[in-house]
Amino acid sequence: MATKTYTFALEGLSCASCVGRAEAALAAVPGVDAVSVNLATETAHVVASDAAASQARLIEAVTAAGYPAHVAGASESEARSERRQDEAEALRRCVGLAAMLAVPVFVLEMAGHLVPAFHHLVAQTIGMQTSWVLQFLLTTIVLFGPGWGFFAKGVPALLARAPDMNSLVALGTGAAWGFSTIATFLPGLLPQATRAVYFESAAVIVVLILVGRWLEARAKGRTGAAIQSLLGLQAKTARVLRNGQPQDIAVEALKVGDMVLIRPGERIPMDGVVTEGSSNIDEAMITGEPLAVAKVAGDPVTGGTVNGSGSLTVRATRVGADTVLAEIIRMVEEAQGAKLPIQGLVDRVTLWFVPAVLLVAAVTVAVWLLLGPEPGLALVAGVSVLIIACPCAMGLATPTSIMVGTGRAAEMGVLFRKGEALQALSEVQVVALDKTGTVTEGTPVLTDVVLAPGQARAEVLRLVASVEAMSEHPIAEAVVKGARTEGIAPVPVDAFEARAGFGVVAEVEGRRVLVGAARLMAAEGVDLSALAKEEERLSGLGRSALYAAIDGVAVAVIAVADMVKPSSRAAIAALKARGIKVAMLTGDTRAAAEAVAAEVGVETVLAGLLPKDKVAAFETLRAGGKSVAFVGDGINDAPALAEADVGIAIGTGTDVAIESADVVLMSGDLRGVANAVEVSHRTITNIRQNLGWAFGYNILLIPVAAGVLYPAFGILLAPVFAAGAMALSSVSVLTNALRLRRVRPVMAEQAAPRATNRPTTQAAAS
Repeated sequence: MATKTYTFALEGLSCASCVGRAEAALAAVPGVDAVSVNLATETAHVVASDAAASQARLIEAVTAAGYPAHVAGASESEARSERRQDEAEALRRCVGLAAMLAVPVFVLEMAGHLVPAFHHLVAQTIGMQTSWVLQFLLTTIVLFGPGWGFFAKGVPALLARAPDMNSLVALGTGAAWGFSTIATFLPGLLPQATRAVYFESAAVIVVLILVGRWLEARAKGRTGAAIQSLLGLQAKTARVLRNGQPQDIAVEALKVGDMVLIRPGERIPMDGVVTEGSSNIDEAMITGEPLAVAKVAGDPVTGGTVNGSGSLTVRATRVGADTVLAEIIRMVEEAQGAKLPIQGLVDRVTLWFVPAVLLVAAVTVAVWLLLGPEPGLALVAGVSVLIIACPCAMGLATPTSIMVGTGRAAEMGVLFRKGEALQALSEVQVVALDKTGTVTEGTPVLTDVVLAPGQARAEVLRLVASVEAMSEHPIAEAVVKGARTEGIAPVPVDAFEARAGFGVVAEVEGRRVLVGAARLMAAEGVDLSALAKEEERLSGLGRSALYAAIDGVAVAVIAVADMVKPSSRAAIAALKARGIKVAMLTGDTRAAAEAVAAEVGVETVLAGLLPKDKVAAFETLRAGGKSVAFVGDGINDAPALAEADVGIAIGTGTDVAIESADVVLMSGDLRGVANAVEVSHRTITNIRQNLGWAFGYNILLIPVAAGVLYPAFGILLAPVFAAGAMALSSVSVLTNALRLRRVRPVMAEQAAPRATNRPTTQAAAS
């Protein structure tokens, strides 16, 4: 049955309990198969397989639960950023007003306890009753002015038997204010020993919690910095040719096929192909590669990249939501909204957390009333329990780390297409690499021209390249390209003949030229004794070695190889340094595979594999229950990418491979694998730190607030300190998550390339 996926932006989410209730409301709609609500991104993802679970019904259900919703649009990240900026600014104003009103309350009440002379001064001037009335007026303004949001959201949630963080604050501050109000205006209702006011607790609690939420809102804004930087890459206008005349239009009006003029220094507004001009393009924000890439007619360009000093005319091939940049933003947003397996325990605990805190607070008050030295302490302990409990920290622990971690990965050119891969990759013990196009460049190049004694390199290469220019074989293309690189151009040939499995034969300027395997030379009676050892040496290095003969005389051994990417060795070393076993799976010959493996430091090689054999090879690699990641780039890698515990596709590969993968590397640099593993490990470690702090904080401090230390040490936590600790809890979790922005990518090896990487041009010893 076909399923539909909806994404909604939610309002009113303030803690982990809100997340649980929003999910429950959506899950209760008939036809809903899966629900995931994210506190950090303030979004809900719903998968439904029944038409009854319509978009309108889902919005109605979650709105009725107290969390107004609307469909998340393409610009939701931008809108969310603006909302957070507005929220932070509004909270800043509330904090300023509340603090200005709360300071006199705090001074009037607490200064008298700390400085007896001040207490006597107040009593002798305005009097204690007047002092209490002033505190009542100022605190009332604080609670029902800047602090009104706690009551507006918390009381309805409490009445609906779905209490949240706001309910705890409303109950705590309301209890302190209510008791103090009775003591001020109706003292006869209270025993003489309990006539005291706690206005300063109520006022300062509101100030401290508002400060915490202000800092939290600012930190949340920074967690989405990666998305904002990606959105900032999108050009706003494009200069197109219409009727032969340049015209500036909004980028939304671009169409496939439009001819777009890109001036020096401009950001490219869409994906396309260069038709005129040449320039260097800075693709760092897309691929993570620091060096600009030269572009000429026929080369593709990507939207969001920056043009250098040249002018280009580009034909648009993908615009709007179809561009690579738009797809990157979608991938990052989906990964940031993902719910990892580690979140399951948190969800189960937080759903019952607030009701459990209310119960603990009630029991605390009852015990203090029965056993405490004075009844007034029951209120202090009960309010402290309500205030210090912090489901916010538990709710933010996982999603904020995911947001920052996946965002930082995107900045490094690593895209997590599936959020679950973030946790799965941290558990990987074996990384299996495809060879061609992954460890190597994927394109054969001319590496060696070993000449027989007395032969001139330029002349031999000119004649050989002329013959190979008539062949469509990849090895022939590499020889021709290598010759052109040295300024040697092919010339016309006659009587060209391709002999399958042997090589090619042709006449060039009246000379008979043979290029091919030893069996071709044997069939033509060419003596190979002077070059046989060189051919054997080059073949031993895993290179494709061919003989060249002119007029019946062997003149050279020419070798072609798929060269190892310069960064592959550093990437593999970084993986091994993490204790990860690295293996190579390839359809190439064992000799070629082992030569490459030796060069990059891979010990385990499985060669000569068909696509289905790569999948079967996972059984060997998984021995002992190991988790396996596979890295590939071709269509033939798609089954293995899908079968692996984590599939990692090289972004320069095929669309089929990318669609089968869990993680995509935007460039062909294998260091992206090491970067992905590093981000994964650091993010999961960060999540565990956050959860340890959030759970440990509540487990340790709620009993302290209830007064367990009072019988032995006489310590009872004041509500003011409880409020400060609660505010600090959420901010500490967010601050810890933001440390992930400092993850650094794996750097290239500083050492010079190994000798086997360098093309060889030498004469054989006679």
